[in-house]
Amino acid sequence: MASSWEWTERGWRLCISFHPHHPLPRYLAKLSSVGSISEEETCEKLKGLIQRQVQMCKRNLEVMDSVRRGAQLAIEECQYQFRNRRWNCSTLDSLPVFGKVVTQGTREAAFVYAISSAGVAFAVTRACSSGELEKCGCDRTVHGVSPQGFQWSGCSDNIAYGVAFSQSFVDVRERSKGASSSRALMNLHNNEAGRKAILTHMRVECKCHGVSGSCEVKTCWRAVPPFRQVGHALKEKFDGATEVEPRRVGSSRALVPRNAQFKPHTDEDLVYLEPSPDFCEQDMRSGVLGTRGRTCNKTSKAIDGCELLCCGRGFHTAQVELAERCSCKFHWCCFVKCRQCQRLARYWAISLDDGEDRDVRAHFVAAGTMPRGSQSSKMQRQSRKSPPAKAPPGSCT
Repeated sequence: MASSWEWTERGWRLCISFHPHHPLPRYLAKLSSVGSISEEETCEKLKGLIQRQVQMCKRNLEVMDSVRRGAQLAIEECQYQFRNRRWNCSTLDSLPVFGKVVTQGTREAAFVYAISSAGVAFAVTRACSSGELEKCGCDRTVHGVSPQGFQWSGCSDNIAYGVAFSQSFVDVRERSKGASSSRALMNLHNNEAGRKAILTHMRVECKCHGVSGSCEVKTCWRAVPPFRQVGHALKEKFDGATEVEPRRVGSSRALVPRNAQFKPHTDEDLVYLEPSPDFCEQDMRSGVLGTRGRTCNKTSKAIDGCELLCCGRGFHTAQVELAERCSCKFHWCCFVKCRQCQRLARYWAISLDDGEDRDVRAHFVAAGTMPRGSQSSKMQRQSRKSPPAKAPPGSCT
């Protein structure tokens, strides 16, 4: 997802666009954009699948739509979780591949593989419970009376089937490369960490039965958490990910913390092999968009704040007109009618040029629209007048 500005007769408007290429494992990104997978010939045409995945696709046609939905879930959740980061889970449209952001063993790649495997497990599990698949249904192993005294009943989500299918379909690519390679070990570990994020956040949902809701009898079932909760959990694991290196342990190779002072990672932690770039500048070869033109939060000291998101390049402000729904009223029965209202809002965005113009810079500092440490720019010099057509507010030229 990316933001840009366009000039209209009423002023500047903020536009949101989505990049069709996403840093998912390539074959899953392809799956997310195809239509229904209902014929074996479709499996042959899916780009990026290895032969064993093609065979699985043919044997499990009814499940493949769930895999596609899971890949789309992963894309949307990745973009949501990183919407305020320098890397916001988007790549350049012109790249034929997803770039080094994912092909290298960075912590961003760790998150992408984890959220992707979790998305597949989640979507397949939900499809089982909703009766979409003949090969699976509700989890019937959960029954009887719980230690808490409630009756297990209803349709418990069959997370075991969803996890097993994700392991078979997603992990087979890494196992085909040879599980002893460093990157295969990293990907397999993070795939499993993504699935465990669902397992550790499984919920118990209940329904009361009795006169006037007295809850004389309570029946409960196990349910997968909302995928947003899974995304939050993996985002926390991303922030605390462990840098590892391959090492011979007995007769096999394993990943161990690069820094011996760090405690060993668990199966639920994310691991990575190499540090990430800073994502400040656009790099066509690596698939890095950079942060120029991104909106930032002037009052925040966190990563979404102008100081960090702008990578020290400074930023400019712009007053823009936003169209919003207002004065909404409920009409019987049953719809809500609203007016369209215009509201002026101030945005802060990253500045580009490093040209020096002390008078203009002093003007912006006095107005409180620019931090004293930032450099003046072409946009800043033009900001005294009406917004220029070539450099919209909230974007960098």
